[in-house]
Amino acid sequence: MRLVILDNYDLASEWAAKYICNRIIQFKPGQDRYFTLGLPTGSTPLGCYKKLIEYHKNGHLSFKYVKTFNMDEYVGLPRNHPESYHSYMWNNFFKHIDIDPNNAHILDGNAADLQAECDAFEKKIKEAGGIDLFVGGIGPDGHIAFNEPGSSLVSRTRLKTLAMDTILANAKYFDGDLSKVPTMALTVGVGTVMDAREVMILITGAHKAFALYKAIEEGVNHMWTVSAFQQHPRTIFVCDEDATLELRVKTVKYFKGLMHVHNKLVDPLFSMKNGN
Repeated sequence: MRLVILDNYDLASEWAAKYICNRIIQFKPGQDRYFTLGLPTGSTPLGCYKKLIEYHKNGHLSFKYVKTFNMDEYVGLPRNHPESYHSYMWNNFFKHIDIDPNNAHILDGNAADLQAECDAFEKKIKEAGGIDLFVGGIGPDGHIAFNEPGSSLVSRTRLKTLAMDTILANAKYFDGDLSKVPTMALTVGVGTVMDAREVMILITGAHKAFALYKAIEEGVNHMWTVSAFQQHPRTIFVCDEDATLELRVKTVKYFKGLMHVHNKLVDPLFSMKNGN
C-alpha cells in the first residue's frame, strides 16, 4: 500500500490524472488490447477528470482503446436527469474525450430487473478481462462506491439502500431537498473493486480525515469499507494535506519519506516532466 500526500486538492488531482495517463500509455492499448478503467463520481474526481481532458486535448492521451466501468448509479432517477451518474460522466468527462460510447459502461438504475442488471455488469467486467486500474473516492464515513458501513467486504455488484449520512451528503446536489435524493442505488461491491489489478483511491479535504485514519492506521473493518484495501496488493491512496489531519505524525513522515524514493522511480509527475 502507498499513501501519496500532496499539498492541496489541485496537486492531488494532477498527480492522480498523470498516474492514470501513464498507466494507459505504458499499457500500449490497441484494437485487440483494451485498457480497462474503473471510475468514480462525486466532487473529488472532478479535478482529475479536468486534467485528463486537458491531456487528451493536448494530444498526450487517447481513450480510443479504453473501456470504462463506473462504480454506481442511483435507482429510479431518469438517465437524463442532471444528477444521474450517466449525466455526470458524460457532462464532466466522456463527451470531452474520444472514448467509444459502447465502451463506457454505467449501471442502469431503471432496469426492469435490477439484479439481472448487476449480474450482467459483473459479466461485462469479466469479459473485458477484468479491471486494470480502479479509481475510487470515499465518503466521510469511509464508504467506497455505495458500499455503506456494514457492507460485506467480499460483496459483488448489487442493489443497496443508502445510509442517512450519504443521503444528507448528497442533498446538496438536489437543492438541499432530502425528499428528492434517491434512497437506493446500484453499486459495484467491495469484492468487485478488490478484483482489480490496481486500485487508486482519492481522499481530499479535512472532512475525510477521520476516514483516511480508519483506512490507513486501524484494522480492516466492514464499518469502514475503504479499510479493505489494506489487503489489496496494489493500492494507492492519493490525498491532500487536509486529509491527513487525523493521522499520526510518524505515519505522515513515513509515507512522505517514501515519496522521495518513488519520485525518482515511478512518480508520474517526475516521469512526465522528463518526457518519459
